[in-house]
Amino acid sequence: MITSSLPQNFQNYENIKADILDLKLIYPWVLANYSKQFYIVKNDPKKVLKQLLKSIPIIKAAGGLVMNENKEYLFIYRNDKWDLPKGKIEKKEGIKEAAVREVEEECGIKVGKLEDKICNTYHIYTFKGEPVIKKTFWFNMTCKGAPKLIPQKEEGITDAKWFKKSAIASIVSNTYPSIMDVLKKEGFFKEKVKLPSV
Repeated sequence: MITSSLPQNFQNYENIKADILDLKLIYPWVLANYSKQFYIVKNDPKKVLKQLLKSIPIIKAAGGLVMNENKEYLFIYRNDKWDLPKGKIEKKEGIKEAAVREVEEECGIKVGKLEDKICNTYHIYTFKGEPVIKKTFWFNMTCKGAPKLIPQKEEGITDAKWFKKSAIASIVSNTYPSIMDVLKKEGFFKEKVKLPSV
């Protein structure tokens, strides 16, 4: 968490007091303390985020929150977590085009309509031994009917399901913080929800 003031329940977090904000230096230390949550207090959190984003390579991806005609939402199961379909943007491919392609490829459906942008999320992981940031552009999408889903097994997707908005407790208890950000932005929760532990 990057914040301009102490977070609520700050005693549950560990403060990163780094003079040099370089994710190549900070990320290995965070990984070594993976069960903890961290925060950085700076006067201008957006400026700090920009500085951190410049310190390691960014991989751009796009994906979608798809709703069918029964008002059910599409989720995939990959790496033992519930997720939303997304993938890397290919060279000379537009962001919206990539979002639709990835959803269609990963779930075996045809997107009927690409709607408004939801938000961007960021997460960090190790690729070829080096930390990288994945910036994902998320969009609302719809499809006709409630088509049968075909998970793209070669991408590690073992299941794909439609969920009613009222029945996503299993998603919330086993997903990534970035997916929770997308769901919160779309008003899935009327009250404060405890984030899954990382």
